[in-house]
Amino acid sequence: MINKYFLLLLVTLLAGFRVNAQFDNNYLYNRTRPSDSLSKELHFNFYNFNYVRNYEYSNNFHDGYTLFGTQLQPQLTYYANPNLAVTAGAYLRKDFGNEKGLEDAKPLFNVTYHKKDLSFIFGSLEGNIAHDYIEPIYDFERKITTPIEYGTQLLVEKPKFKLDTWVSWQKMIYKGDAAKEEIAGGLITQTTLLEDEGWKLSIPVQFLAYHQGGQIDVLKEIPISTLFNGAAGFKIEKSLGYNVKEIFMHNYLAIYKDFSPEKLRAYQGGFGLWLNLGANTRWGTLMATYWKGNNFISIKGMPLYQSVSENLYEYGYTRSQRNIIAIRYAYQHELLPHLYLDIRVEPHFDLDEKANNLQFNHSLFLTYKQDFKVFKTKN
Repeated sequence: MINKYFLLLLVTLLAGFRVNAQFDNNYLYNRTRPSDSLSKELHFNFYNFNYVRNYEYSNNFHDGYTLFGTQLQPQLTYYANPNLAVTAGAYLRKDFGNEKGLEDAKPLFNVTYHKKDLSFIFGSLEGNIAHDYIEPIYDFERKITTPIEYGTQLLVEKPKFKLDTWVSWQKMIYKGDAAKEEIAGGLITQTTLLEDEGWKLSIPVQFLAYHQGGQIDVLKEIPISTLFNGAAGFKIEKSLGYNVKEIFMHNYLAIYKDFSPEKLRAYQGGFGLWLNLGANTRWGTLMATYWKGNNFISIKGMPLYQSVSENLYEYGYTRSQRNIIAIRYAYQHELLPHLYLDIRVEPHFDLDEKANNLQFNHSLFLTYKQDFKVFKTKN
């Protein structure tokens, strides 16, 4: 009980500044914001995300497999007034080659209050990769496998200050259930300290917490679990010209801590360095990434970076130290109005492997999103 309410309080009260240490994912977001021009209007929003993500892996920490399919999110949004939007819709996922039909289907409901630079969302959140966590803490693949989060979210979006704090109730239980309740929450923040002559210096801070417990289930033999991941660092960016638009360096110290009363995991605490150096050019984004992990366990991060394996045939295998270098490239382009192409190639070297240390994953995403006005009501 104490752990659960401590988590809720921590998520609600802490504040910092929003972060982005991956490729630009704005093409993949689908956001709803009330505004003065949309008052008393009903809109139909159509979002279609098509994906191919292939892991050519043969290592002890991340299985090799392919995700290939499409997602649809049709929604109706009523803009009740300049500060309020009410949305209802559906999420549908179809994996190609899956003969059983839809892999996942969920209803989508939310209420969004927006005023100036503040947004408060209750219901289906602007979640998954829209939180902008670094990949050791939040796996990009969750955009495909678990993109929907329900809960509450507060967003602040100022020119030099950004905040995303959220709570997602992931598993609801009722009296006598043979299951544990699950709740996750976090905070992602970023502040700009300096912006002068094309140079920009900002400080990102983020955390993610997870709690599994409950008092009304029948699984009393399963202990309470409370885990924490966090990261902080600095970002330096320099705007240049036409061919090379920007060069950047994004560096973070990530941490892991097990706050569970009964310690059952291989490691109770750990850390990692996540270092990135890259350039945004007219031909795409090229980035070099180095990860040095020590006893690091992630709540929702990419399995590749952990010290404890989640592989099908190597589950539970441990390696305290992880040293990975990746060369990552992304090409992103708006092919037509509302239609976006995203191609990514991400080879990596595991410096602790004596053989087969060069492996890679590659992705192809095609996203279509458009908002249609249905009608406007009279005052």
